[in-house]
Amino acid sequence: MAATTLTFMVPKRQILTKDDLEKFRESDAYNDYVGFTERLNNSVKGLSLSTECFISPTLSKMLELLDKANTYCEEIPPVQNEKSRFGNPAFKVFYSRIANNAEELHEIFSLPPEAVKEVSRYFMESWGDQKRIDYGTGHEANFIAWLLCFEKLGLIGPDDYTSIVLRVFQKYIDVMRNLQFKYWLEPAGAHGGWGLDDYHFLPFMFGSAQLIGHKYIKPKSIHDKDVVDEFSKEYMYLACIKFINSVYTKQT
Repeated sequence: MAATTLTFMVPKRQILTKDDLEKFRESDAYNDYVGFTERLNNSVKGLSLSTECFISPTLSKMLELLDKANTYCEEIPPVQNEKSRFGNPAFKVFYSRIANNAEELHEIFSLPPEAVKEVSRYFMESWGDQKRIDYGTGHEANFIAWLLCFEKLGLIGPDDYTSIVLRVFQKYIDVMRNLQFKYWLEPAGAHGGWGLDDYHFLPFMFGSAQLIGHKYIKPKSIHDKDVVDEFSKEYMYLACIKFINSVYTKQT
């Protein structure tokens, strides 16, 4: 869709009730979001993270932006926080830096000026909740919405899908893991048996697509520490298992 046919607005939370959720599930926005996610998923079937893929100028700038966010994290150390095991207050400083610079950071892209506030808001909301110092799948969803904005604006397309997952999304996960460890972000609405990871969902979806047709790695392989350690750098699913094992080891 050409950018000239689009209208823009600053996103705000509108799914507050079950009825709101049902309304969203019947909307074009829902179909666009789910369809985009499914296309990304299909693009990485059977592919490892080391698969060579083309990085367009737009994706290169996305990676640059994610590196900038990680730099912010490295520059802002956690503070003494004896009151709680979760939720280091230094995260609020990190979030403020992202929020205060979000629009300026997006100047590296060729965005229509009227789109900057909307696109940058999705990016800002991808890092967690400043007040609660938590992070969950809703924030992850904002990151996918951010990526979808670029497709709507005609800046990325099908040729970029594999690179988006294996490079851009993976970089986002790397930065988020850094934040989760450094500031001990509270899991936002952990659902126990509904998900293995208290923070993320999509690495399991994309990661399972990566493992389709693998000769040796099977579902039961997640219980084999040697397999997890050896292949966690190549497959998102196993990287998540390794992260979970490390977190629970540290907590016990």
